[in-house]
Amino acid sequence: MITAVQKPFDEIYESVSGCKKLLVLGCGTCVTVCMAGGEKEVGEFASSIRLANKKNGLDMEITEDTIERQCDREFFDDVKAKIEDADAVLSLACGVGVQFCSEVFQGKRVIPGLNTKFYGTTLEMGVWSERCAGCGDCVLEKFGGICPIARCSKSLLNGPCGGSQDGKCEVDPENIDCVWQLIFDRMKDLGLLSRLEENEPVKDWSSGRDGGPGKIVREDMML
Repeated sequence: MITAVQKPFDEIYESVSGCKKLLVLGCGTCVTVCMAGGEKEVGEFASSIRLANKKNGLDMEITEDTIERQCDREFFDDVKAKIEDADAVLSLACGVGVQFCSEVFQGKRVIPGLNTKFYGTTLEMGVWSERCAGCGDCVLEKFGGICPIARCSKSLLNGPCGGSQDGKCEVDPENIDCVWQLIFDRMKDLGLLSRLEENEPVKDWSSGRDGGPGKIVREDMML
């Protein structure tokens, strides 16, 4: 899932200053799971803004809503009237949702309430960890299902750097496992350790973000 964290309230409050009608719009998928932008967080943000406005003697009409996904056009149908009536939308979606809301509602100011972090998984309640960098050319099969692009601090493809020690990464020995230790252990358990002797060529980053904005076209699904 895409993970995100809330921006500092002071930053958000400054961004919405001057609005007379504000819609706080949540997203019911990824950011709901990581407890950053779902219905509960929408209510908390709206209440905080109302309290700050009351303290500062400001008049602002605030409405709240949450849709299933802000990255698909059809889910905006139910809130179209609210968005068009508002001066601005405070979007509690990932960066994709914020941008797509802006595209669907041209001329409408859409303010991000979150900082998008990474594609990750839930390790335990309240803890999420990066697992994928969306590089566009998956190499997981070569490394026992463990990604050196996302999980190595240096994105190394041919073994660990000289800074790893006792299975830990030199960037943060207390909290980061050396992914190459994890890869070695996994490949050994799978009986595939010899595969790591093969040289992995320099990655073609044009298949990812360095090749410009990505786009997928499935003609078999087009109407």
